[in-house]
Amino acid sequence: MVGRVRRSRARRAAESAFGLLLLLKAVVAGALVVALLAAGVWVSWDGVRDALASDARGTMTVRSCTQSWCSGPFTPVSGGAARVVRVDRLVSRGTGQRFAVASRPGTSVVVRTGVAGVLFALRSVAGALLLSALALWVGPGLRRWAWGAAALGVALIAVPFALG
Repeated sequence: MVGRVRRSRARRAAESAFGLLLLLKAVVAGALVVALLAAGVWVSWDGVRDALASDARGTMTVRSCTQSWCSGPFTPVSGGAARVVRVDRLVSRGTGQRFAVASRPGTSVVVRTGVAGVLFALRSVAGALLLSALALWVGPGLRRWAWGAAALGVALIAVPFALG
């Protein structure tokens, strides 16, 4: 045992405390990521469900738009009278556009159907992924996971607009 120096009790305690703080930082960041993603899925669930499994399906032609909503006639697939409905402004590219929608039960609000509709409904998940990427980068320092989460979040934001 020549040349071996024993560390003091205080130094060993400090190293253990630092290791505990690093572990705590990783656990808190992981819990934050899980909470953000769960909240994003929770908020998006109603829109995704309506886009996939709504009974009242039809087509909508955009007639007029305000800053946050576009409105126009809704013609049900199953027949029936046309009525005026509104859709989120981000879903539409402007007046004259016609696309497949599903009516939310008991309201005059419709959501897009198909792949574009589901991806539009997942906007909250995209935001949660972007915030989670920041938490992964700063918290436990998982740079590759952070870049992956950020790339997926940006793709979930960009692809619906490309599908138009």
